Amino acid sequence: MISTADFRNGARILVEGEPYYIVEFQHVKPGKGGAFVRTKLKSYKTGNVLDRTFRSGEKFEEPDLDEREMQFLYASGDSYTFMDTETYEQFIYDKKQLGPNVDLLKENMIVKILIYEHQPIAVELPIFIELKVVDAEPGVRGDTASGGSKPAVVETGAVIKVPLYLEVGEVIKIDTRTREYVERVR
Repeated sequence: MISTADFRNGARILVEGEPYYIVEFQHVKPGKGGAFVRTKLKSYKTGNVLDRTFRSGEKFEEPDLDEREMQFLYASGDSYTFMDTETYEQFIYDKKQLGPNVDLLKENMIVKILIYEHQPIAVELPIFIELKVVDAEPGVRGDTASGGSKPAVVETGAVIKVPLYLEVGEVIKIDTRTREYVERVR
């Protein structure tokens, strides 16, 4: 059981029988009435974000999530093949089962697959990954380092906003939690 006092970003709870994780929360103690907690919850199954308010001290079940470390082998259409790093067993999952960051998967990457009721519901990537830029508009003369941004396609096919000065062939570091450019890798 997890209480509202134990809430933290990333904590997993069951709400109405569905697994969610806390994106953000705020403890509120009004001058009149009881304290409460305002939360933003993201569904593991659908990716929808809910705004919910809970009374202080309310308790929740933790979802029975099995976390398995797996190596991404390859993708074929909408089928993604992973190998369990302990048993060397191979699993094929559909793109829809793996969550929104599936387009950042690179071959041979070690990831955590979250399994709920014998079905994969999300891929947890390392926090920072390095990918090569394969397509981007050329930078225009006079662009500054503090200027705007442009979309760039990385080697996995994902589109990331990058600074104007980045060119095709450069390797960049990406924060997988926010899908944002962090820095250029030398």
